[in-house]
Amino acid sequence: MNEWNLELIYNRHEDFLKEYHEFLNEMEKVSNLKGRLQTLEGLLEYEKVMKLLDEKLERLFCYAYMKFDLNQKDSKASEDYQRIFQAYNEFTAKSSFLKPELLSNDKQALFSLLEHERLQKYKYKMEQLFRSKDFYLDAKSEQLMANFGEATGGYNRLYDKLAVSDRQQVKVTISTGEVLTLNESNFIYYLGLLDHQEDRRLVFEAIYKFYEEHKNTFAAIYDGIMQTELAEVKNRGYASILESHLYYNAIPKEVYLSLVETARKHTKPLQEYYQLRKKYFNLETLHTYDRFLNFAKSDEVYTYEASKNMVLDACKSLGEDYYQHAYRALEDGRVSVYTTDGKRTGAYSTSLYKEGSFILLNHNDNLDSAFTVAHEAGHSIHSLYANEHQDEVNAGYTIFVAEIASTFNEQLFLDYVKSHSHSKNEKIVVLQQAIDNIISTFYRQTLFADYELQAHQLVEQKQPITAEALSNIMTDLYKKYYGISLKDEPYKENVWAYIPHFFHTPFYVYQYATSFAASLAIYENVKKDYKNLDKYLEMLSMGGSTYPIEIVKTAGVDLTKPDAFLAVVHRMEELVEELKRLLEE
Repeated sequence: MNEWNLELIYNRHEDFLKEYHEFLNEMEKVSNLKGRLQTLEGLLEYEKVMKLLDEKLERLFCYAYMKFDLNQKDSKASEDYQRIFQAYNEFTAKSSFLKPELLSNDKQALFSLLEHERLQKYKYKMEQLFRSKDFYLDAKSEQLMANFGEATGGYNRLYDKLAVSDRQQVKVTISTGEVLTLNESNFIYYLGLLDHQEDRRLVFEAIYKFYEEHKNTFAAIYDGIMQTELAEVKNRGYASILESHLYYNAIPKEVYLSLVETARKHTKPLQEYYQLRKKYFNLETLHTYDRFLNFAKSDEVYTYEASKNMVLDACKSLGEDYYQHAYRALEDGRVSVYTTDGKRTGAYSTSLYKEGSFILLNHNDNLDSAFTVAHEAGHSIHSLYANEHQDEVNAGYTIFVAEIASTFNEQLFLDYVKSHSHSKNEKIVVLQQAIDNIISTFYRQTLFADYELQAHQLVEQKQPITAEALSNIMTDLYKKYYGISLKDEPYKENVWAYIPHFFHTPFYVYQYATSFAASLAIYENVKKDYKNLDKYLEMLSMGGSTYPIEIVKTAGVDLTKPDAFLAVVHRMEELVEELKRLLEE
């Protein structure tokens, strides 16, 4: 079975609608908590009500967006998604008094009440809340802000409608006379296959022309999102938009800035790799659409079933328990495998506390797709461990640690593939995959983090947000990081409009890079001594039960220091040198 079995969540769509209406009715119970959060009796009622509503909302929301992501052109699925999004915003508004009222407690008195068996699970969340006390407003002000959630959330929906729903597949005739049907899920696959640079240009421009044609609309949407963030910062009193995204989870600003600074200073191996590409493929000018050419070709076809079995075999090296978690993550009905018209691009893993994990893929039967299976399985393995060892309040881990498990699993899979590669060609293929993974996960995401920082600074400085201003930032960064001039490449400067994370989850992408650095260090520690595997599994099992920096330290890595980032740079240097030697043999 290569598609989600949504019956694992609801047997029928009617059951979804029934729980939706139940949720709307039971939401009114939140109002009964007003004025009661200073007593043990009131807090116990809070635990009962919130457990019920959070569980229902999680299930409703997950089902609705999963169904929508299978076909974002399906109007019925879109209606369900909007319905739940509205219910979520209504719930947020109705419950907005909770945090101000909890904060009105004497902290010591409140934590004394949290010693009750049913309330102990809230200790960390309450610690987080009181740490951010200065940034919360009174109950009336919090409700006013929450009431704008539906309106401001419209910017995200506008992006989806424009970038996905209004997009059509395009056809391109290449030099062989073959007609390619392109979409955002398969065009990179073709860029890696086509030998002629002119064909690659045609494929690239067929996809990116859309962003050129709609760049002003995309810029206006992005401006609306950043202005919303700025309003939040002003209302709450944060020092900057960046800090507003970091403070709640106690991520030091220095971690973000150290990442950007370290990557910027150490682009030499990255640029050497691209010069190697330019020379090897005899290109007068290296364009971004030339980055996917393969130094060596393999006849290996990585079907989903083959990829899945390889990932499971790789996981066996970490013992039966880890393997069983991987097996459960990739069970039939839990993975949506292939691209279909209207399906969301990219890949992700999501999880419900009781119903388990689910993975969305757009599998292309190539090695990169096989690595994506390993990556997303890592996320699901993380969720399964966290759900087993934590209560429902603390199982959900933060984005900051989320990408550690996924990229750790990639490292595990990389070693497996390398160990099964015997010819020179196979070794080159795997080596290129390893280098490209570092670029896409560490350097590219840091470049994007650099971009987000600069774009948000424009807003804070009251500078106009235009397509030109955003594209200028990207053009400058591509030159600094990759040594590639976008001035010679029409449309690519609009890559900021291509990245959905910028619009849906601002200041998310830097965590791919920090997590990759952490996972590389953790994986090397596990390889040196398998006793360190217990520390890693303990980290996965912690879920979101304490501050993410401390969770990562459990596995032996301190991201407040640049050591882990520099280790990635050194690993890149080693791999590029190894590739050079192989190509010269």
